[in-house]
Amino acid sequence: MNRQLLSGDEAIARGAWEAGCRVAAAYPGTPSTEILENLARYEEVYCEWSTNEKVALEVALGSSISGARSLAAMKHVGLNVAADPFFSSAYIGASAGLVIVSADDPGLHSSQNEQDNRYYGLMARVPVLCPSDSQEAKDFTRLAFDLSERFDVPVMVRITTRVAHSHSIVELDTREEKPLRGYEKEATKTICLPAFARVRHVDLERRIDRVRAWSEEAPVNRIEAGEASLGVICDGVAYHYAREVLPEASFLKLGMVYPFPTELVRRFAETVSRIAVIEEVDP
Repeated sequence: MNRQLLSGDEAIARGAWEAGCRVAAAYPGTPSTEILENLARYEEVYCEWSTNEKVALEVALGSSISGARSLAAMKHVGLNVAADPFFSSAYIGASAGLVIVSADDPGLHSSQNEQDNRYYGLMARVPVLCPSDSQEAKDFTRLAFDLSERFDVPVMVRITTRVAHSHSIVELDTREEKPLRGYEKEATKTICLPAFARVRHVDLERRIDRVRAWSEEAPVNRIEAGEASLGVICDGVAYHYAREVLPEASFLKLGMVYPFPTELVRRFAETVSRIAVIEEVDP
């Protein structure tokens, strides 16, 4: 198997290409810029720098509705600009896989705030995956497309600056070609008029319940048994920091943070005396 040293942004681009992504749109902003820059190197993917993040997400949503796996990428504050279509996309769902990458910036390396965009997933009812390194960035991006189609929801891949810009060895796979599904007119699903949206909201809650059940048993959320005196719950790059400092502790590493795997956390809590939650930014 081919292996390569990749940054997290490069790995996300690779994962999207391997997943059969056909359309990618973004608005530049550190630490997300290199995602589209690298995706543009793959001739199978139509890429565009959009006017802003809202337009980028609308391009991706429109192409998903038309049957093409699609990705929109932006930094964390860019999701504020894209919030309108982001919330509506959860109601609409995904005819073909729709992945939204949010690159958060704890530490304010190049941003005006430290907002934690995992809360956007909670508010909008959009599943959130949090990779901890470049290998997971690639793998979780591929998984996000599959989950999006399986559960008819957009999926957010939330990274942070250190995941985006750090480099690690990544095992590469070939591209999985996905046929164009084509556009199917379904106004009650794709047009968020109040009468339609009320019904779609109820349906969204059912879809999220199905994702939650999957999350409870998913391999992206794993318990690593260690000493029973201390259990650590973490996600993203914080997992590697905590693992280095507390190698003897028990760990619950969360790859999907929304829907939150409540029962898995309860089972983990029963095995340890104390629990520490270590995250970027908010616990």
